Amino acid sequence: MLIGETIRVALASIRANKLRALLTMLGVIIGVAAVITVVAMGTGAQKAVEDRINSLGANLVLVTGGQSMSRGVAGQNRSALYVSDYEAVRREVASVSEVVPELESGQQVQLGNTNIRSSIVGTTANYIVARNYTLTHGRMFTDGEDAARKLYAVVGADVPKMLGVNDAALVGQEILIRKLRFEVIGVLSPKGAQGWQNPDEQILIPLASARYRVFGTDRLRTIALVVRDGVPMERGIVEIERVMRREHKMRVGASNDFSIVTPKEFLATQQQTSETFSLLLLSIAGVSLLVGGIGIMNIMLVSVTERTKEIGIRKSLGATKATIMGQFLIEALVLCLAGGLIGIVLGWGASSLVAQKLGWNTVISPVAVGVAFAFSALVGLFFGLWPARRAARLDPIQALRYE
Repeated sequence: MLIGETIRVALASIRANKLRALLTMLGVIIGVAAVITVVAMGTGAQKAVEDRINSLGANLVLVTGGQSMSRGVAGQNRSALYVSDYEAVRREVASVSEVVPELESGQQVQLGNTNIRSSIVGTTANYIVARNYTLTHGRMFTDGEDAARKLYAVVGADVPKMLGVNDAALVGQEILIRKLRFEVIGVLSPKGAQGWQNPDEQILIPLASARYRVFGTDRLRTIALVVRDGVPMERGIVEIERVMRREHKMRVGASNDFSIVTPKEFLATQQQTSETFSLLLLSIAGVSLLVGGIGIMNIMLVSVTERTKEIGIRKSLGATKATIMGQFLIEALVLCLAGGLIGIVLGWGASSLVAQKLGWNTVISPVAVGVAFAFSALVGLFFGLWPARRAARLDPIQALRYE
């Protein structure tokens, strides 16, 4: 029998049992759709991490307070960072280009009748350089204005919306922070949430104003540093650690009572967690494809049993083993490829729906689409082989006698 006629017979058999064919394809459809959706979510998460690293700055180093450790046990007192630590690092560490102190406290902020709670950060004029920010409106306060303890504020991208005003309209207005009137002179570009923090909701004020007029303390939350271009990150961290240990009067052999981290390390941990989760979901999707393949094999075996007499008639009319085997393989392959195409459409739609409704980053990977489609074809060939061989090996005389 010609290959064209074999294909027509196989397709006619599928058309004659549309519902059964759809149910047979269901496992492949779900598996392929799941693979595409999971890969799209994983690729989107990886891209989001890379974008965050680029937005934070590849050479950024953060120093935070912590607890000293002794034989794996944390000490009772938490250490703190102070302005003196910032001044020592700025004065003595030559491998960094920017040193930025961050004195932070949550405070009520009022504009007219609107009252919000925001993170107030006392810092220096080079904050936007170290943290890789730009300004969408207005300007940053200067070192001279910091030294003069001016009541100026630069707000995060979400603050105007929280206060119920337009970004540009907020510049020049006065907001109340602890009964002090701060003039808004700038609006920062958006960064997006980072873990449990959202820098777009914070308000920057001059460090001296924060120390002497708002908080009355020189205890810092963080010291942010930028390692100079061309200087190895490890060298910069070693120099920072040396100065900090001396400032904190750490004994030789004692563990640090502060932490030195890079946002890149933190985000890399997030990425690793995301990849592990994606791998788990991909495994589940693979199981779906496997179950779909087993379903196809079972249905094809049932089909062989139902069509035993038909196979006997065709063999008696001259159909060869290869022809019979090819017919059933084509049926299995068509079912899997059709399921793969439907799965691709559903996976594409599910990825777009996740991005729109949940706000997650999703990136459709052409490689994932191609691999999922090819895998669906392999499933059809692999699980269709046994039923096809069984049909081809039927004895025509016994098949004609089958009731």
